[in-house]
Amino acid sequence: METENRARNGSHRFAPVDLDSVPEVDALLTQLGVGSFDRTTVTTSLGRNDNWSGNTAGGSSVFVKRFNGPDRNIRMSRTTAFCSAAENSVTTPQLIGADEENGLLVFSRLSDGRSGAELAADNAFDETLCARAGKAVAAVHGLDPAGFDCAAHPLPPTANLQAVPYDFYTDATAAELATWRLMHGDPDLADAVRRLRHSDDASLPSRCPLHGDMRLDQFLLAQGELYLTDFEEARIGDPARDIGAFAGEWLFQAARSIPVTLAESSPAGHVPTHEEIIATGVGEIEQRSPLVRRFYRAYLEHAPAAVRQDTELAVRAAAYAGWHMLDRMLATASSATRLSPVSKAAAGIGRTVLLDPAEFTSSLGLEA
Repeated sequence: METENRARNGSHRFAPVDLDSVPEVDALLTQLGVGSFDRTTVTTSLGRNDNWSGNTAGGSSVFVKRFNGPDRNIRMSRTTAFCSAAENSVTTPQLIGADEENGLLVFSRLSDGRSGAELAADNAFDETLCARAGKAVAAVHGLDPAGFDCAAHPLPPTANLQAVPYDFYTDATAAELATWRLMHGDPDLADAVRRLRHSDDASLPSRCPLHGDMRLDQFLLAQGELYLTDFEEARIGDPARDIGAFAGEWLFQAARSIPVTLAESSPAGHVPTHEEIIATGVGEIEQRSPLVRRFYRAYLEHAPAAVRQDTELAVRAAAYAGWHMLDRMLATASSATRLSPVSKAAAGIGRTVLLDPAEFTSSLGLEA
């Protein structure tokens, strides 16, 4: 992400890839007129792409991303298309320049920025910020669709619902295999995931430009401005995907808080009953639903007419919120040896919502 310091809540700073091994980085910076990196200032952040943040010889503060992987060209293309369309419409870090051959993008660095995930952890992502986030997402959905990728979004993944490929099986963690084993044993859940995936097709009148990977840490608060970042999955699709992902983030926050709240409210050695766990979960969700409600109302105030007229928008958004919980379990499992109780609890909540999303729109805050 385009930020200087995201050292808390999993956004650590590490030793960057040696710039001597990637001379094209300084070459691009020099070509753009900002000068090469001052090596003493360069840091990096955890992510699937190589990245460098720091000051240049010309006094600029920049963030450089190098796209990795076989799909780097399309991810870079989505990013540049989004930045071009969003200029003067969505508050994003300024794209300074690009080197397509080497998969490099240069952004202005946001000094002293804090991610939405950090703010949420400190209970600082309040209703006012949620309203600003809702307005920002509405602006994204109102962008000119020309130039956006029209390929189907890869999530939810349906290919593995019947069985996982051999190559995946041999490389998967024990937690990933346990996750897919749970899903393979749940035909109702598998059917719900397939329905959600198939609902996002060209026949949906409200399809529009999407962020495509909406999470709290894609928002950055810097110098009083709320920025939206990371556009590698931007494409044309169902607006409910972005809305539901935002709601799902708060649903996940609620699920993650259940064991903490129980521990703080119970005497030492007490084993919570099923009823206590459910009641605590309901309470945690109720605490966060006003945040989603403020986001959703601000979103509807500024959303395109075709989206506002979509009578099933909230229901599909709730389904995506449910899927988001399962997606978080899959993401966590990719680097774990076993499924944590929190991941299982979150997935259980997500399953319940995904199977009957119309029942949970109000509880999640997805109401006008």
